[in-house]
Amino acid sequence: MRDALAHPVEEALAYVQQSGVLHSDETSFSQGNGDGANEDGKRAWIWVLVTPVVSVFTVWLSRSQAVAKTLISETYDGIVVSDRYSGYGWLPVRQRQVCWAHLKRDFTRIAERRGVSQSIGEGLLAQEKKLFQLWYQVRDGTLTREAFRQAVQPVQAEVNRWLQEAASYAISTQEKTPLAKTVRTCRQLLAIEPALWTFVESVEVEPTNNAAERALRPAVIWRRTSFGAQSQAGSEFVARMLTVVTSLQTQQRDVLDFLTHAIHAARFGHEHPDLLPQTPAEEETPLAA
Repeated sequence: MRDALAHPVEEALAYVQQSGVLHSDETSFSQGNGDGANEDGKRAWIWVLVTPVVSVFTVWLSRSQAVAKTLISETYDGIVVSDRYSGYGWLPVRQRQVCWAHLKRDFTRIAERRGVSQSIGEGLLAQEKKLFQLWYQVRDGTLTREAFRQAVQPVQAEVNRWLQEAASYAISTQEKTPLAKTVRTCRQLLAIEPALWTFVESVEVEPTNNAAERALRPAVIWRRTSFGAQSQAGSEFVARMLTVVTSLQTQQRDVLDFLTHAIHAARFGHEHPDLLPQTPAEEETPLAA
């Protein structure tokens, strides 16, 4: 089955790498050394790239920036929605949307500290709340995009003001106080500030990375119930099956029929089934009895 799905998954990855917007996320995975491919016992990571109709999973023994470059493609010219993980730092800021669900967590941690940090965190959380009140109106059709862009401008200005205030505090290089953590977080956010607001101008972009996080849940369940994989081949099987099942479910296509078609194609040299979205005229022909 792993071999039978190789070609459809390769085509799916090429499709995702050409999409205008994709969501990316990763979570830890367990890969044993049953085939000698993980002699150092490295932690594995399962990565996912999500588009509205196709999602691609892969397992790597690394969470490095190099993996992100290979997976997304260094020539990718669309927009990537992700968290603030530095592995995505190679992407131009104009091609990023930083997840506001993660930003809310950052702001909450800041607000839970005492003193200056608390007031800064509370100020940022207040603006996050205003932002999503406006965004929900866009989603339900009660606020136009143009009105949304106008209404967001004061929110953007306030977020910038709070970040600038936090960044202005002097801290030493080795300082590990709560204030120092706040200052560093806010300075990092200022460095990528345009990536906080890409969704305001780009209609296709969501402000959160919920799509990728939802896609990863079956992978997390698989990891918990099967303890991962015992070999590289096992990891490839997991990733390809997740790719196929997730993509077909999104497209409301039959999974068992696709897998049967894939095995049939691999055994008898027939054309591989296609994971890409299909028009009615292109739907797969049922296999002969």
